[in-house]
Amino acid sequence: MSAFPPGFLSDEDFFHVVQHAPLVAIDLIVTRHKGQEILLGKRRNPPAQGWWFVPGGRIRKGETLADAFQRITLAELGERLSIEEARLLGAWTHLYPQEAFRGLPVTDIHYVTLGYHLERAFKAEALPAEQHGAFRWFSVAEALEDPGVHRYTKWYLEALTRG
Repeated sequence: MSAFPPGFLSDEDFFHVVQHAPLVAIDLIVTRHKGQEILLGKRRNPPAQGWWFVPGGRIRKGETLADAFQRITLAELGERLSIEEARLLGAWTHLYPQEAFRGLPVTDIHYVTLGYHLERAFKAEALPAEQHGAFRWFSVAEALEDPGVHRYTKWYLEALTRG
C-alpha cells in the first residue's frame, strides 16, 4: 500500500518520470471584462518560480480531463468548475531548464500543457495561495509588456488575441 495519495509519486519516482517523459498539465487562462484582463499569480514554486503565471496543474495518472479540470480549478481558484464552462485554446510545449529538483539534479522539465480559457471575475485577494503568493488582474496589454510575466503566459495571451 502506497503512502501517497492516488496519482502521486515518491520524489524518487517523480524524478525518474521528469527525467524520461513529459508531464501533462492544464493551465487556466482566466479573463474578465470580455477578455480585457487576465488573472495571474506570482509563482511560489518551480517551475516558473517568481514569475507572474496563469493558474494550473498536472493531470494525474488515471484522471480524466474533466476530473483533472475540476480538481485543478478547486485547488487553484477555490471553486470546482466544469470543463464544459471553458474553451480549449490549444496545446503548448513548455520546457523549463532546471539545475535541481528537490535536491536531485535535473536537466530540464518538459510539459505538454492544455490551455483552457474561462471568462470569470474572481476576487484575486480571496484565491488559494499554495502555488501563488499573490494574484492580481492585469490588462492584456500590461501583461504582454511586463517583463515579470512569463513568456508562456504571453503565448496564451497571443492566442487569445488571435481569436
